[in-house]
Amino acid sequence: MRKLLLLLLLIAVPVGAGDLDLHGHFTPGGLVFGRTCADCQVVFQGRQVPVTATGDFIIGFARDAALTKELLVQTPDGQVRQQPLQLEPRDYRMQRIDGISQRLMEPSPEDLERIGREAVEIAAVRQQFKVHRNFLEAFSWPLTGRITGVYGSQRIFNGEPRQPHFGIDIAAPTGTPVKAPAGGVVTYAHPGMFFAGTTLVVNHGHGLSSTFLHLHEILVEVGQEVTQGQIIATVGATGRVTGPHLDWRLNWFDVRLDPALLVGAMPN
Repeated sequence: MRKLLLLLLLIAVPVGAGDLDLHGHFTPGGLVFGRTCADCQVVFQGRQVPVTATGDFIIGFARDAALTKELLVQTPDGQVRQQPLQLEPRDYRMQRIDGISQRLMEPSPEDLERIGREAVEIAAVRQQFKVHRNFLEAFSWPLTGRITGVYGSQRIFNGEPRQPHFGIDIAAPTGTPVKAPAGGVVTYAHPGMFFAGTTLVVNHGHGLSSTFLHLHEILVEVGQEVTQGQIIATVGATGRVTGPHLDWRLNWFDVRLDPALLVGAMPN
């Protein structure tokens, strides 16, 4: 049944006389690829969606998104299509993590100020628009390893429930190479954030970006163009962690997506 559902979610959904085509994962945390006329305007969730010169665009759904959505497409002659979208619900697992230091559980006022500043900073980075078309590439895993944390899971630190996890954790020894899952441009590199540790952001274009947390070393610079498969960093254990691993996150602007939906099963 699960395989059948996944197949249904991946099937292209033609709408109308070929002027709108949608395919992807119609579920919370999912990314959907669309194509319409190059001169059409697309609006989703009150946001005007960027459209490429060939009519390609993307939209994403948050973890707790309502299951009924609507996409608006306006043609050059002023006609407006209202396309309903129905999402498939999903469940999230609970995850217990013990051994977190008291300083990380109860930050000082100075730490809280730093945490807030860093949150504003990286949120602004994720809102950046780049014209790159790397978002259309077939994404690959940034490294192979044991998955220790999944998107959407509710984490319990030292017995206290916290906010959901918005990435996928891959355990690997410190120094393991991290590869770009798709091409793009480096838009952020931080040597040590309070929670995330050494952090890197690669913008794949049209609002889609990858964030890599808890790194040991960053091997690229802000403004640098990277290609899929290029080694961009190494796995570390910086920030709020209990061991070395990569936390890979995917965003469509401020919408947090599930990277695993984009890349499929972890290769052996």
